[in-house]
Amino acid sequence: MGRYNLLALSVALLIAGILLGGCAATGGAKSEYARTTIDVGIVVSDVEKSAAFYKNALGFTEVSGFDVSADMGGGSGLTDDQPFHVRVFVLGDEPTATKIKLMQFPQAQGKKVDNRFIHSSLGFSYLTIFVSDTTASVERAKKAGAVIVKKPYHLGGNNYLTLVKDPDGNIIEFVGPNKSD
Repeated sequence: MGRYNLLALSVALLIAGILLGGCAATGGAKSEYARTTIDVGIVVSDVEKSAAFYKNALGFTEVSGFDVSADMGGGSGLTDDQPFHVRVFVLGDEPTATKIKLMQFPQAQGKKVDNRFIHSSLGFSYLTIFVSDTTASVERAKKAGAVIVKKPYHLGGNNYLTLVKDPDGNIIEFVGPNKSD
């Protein structure tokens, strides 16, 4: 399964978890999901460069990663019997905080997709990070060398949308208030 298919599956599960979690909260029914947040795996071309981006530009914290054996990779269908190491980054201190899992396959480099716009390729197209201050988030990303796609887009009220790109060109959107207004 390709990186973007895994990302699409993750987003679909997130939405399902949110919807089902919301139903459980309002209807009293217990959700079938243990957590209503998801982990997202991202295959990258340079794990060190991407790790620096997710830590410095986006504010994630690295926690213990793990290894996946060739047997598990092939047996589960994740890889064609390739072992790999997963570096894990969290967004927050809560037990259910969002996790980004970065991995690189030097022996089998994947193909880049067209990320000029979200409609340029099929599959997952972007990550959304809800922030408390888009100005501060964008400034941190700029200082870390992130590519800012355009100036913040006003969504209404004091809410803005700003797109940045990771080292492989994947789109990340910051959504939230602009504290400088």
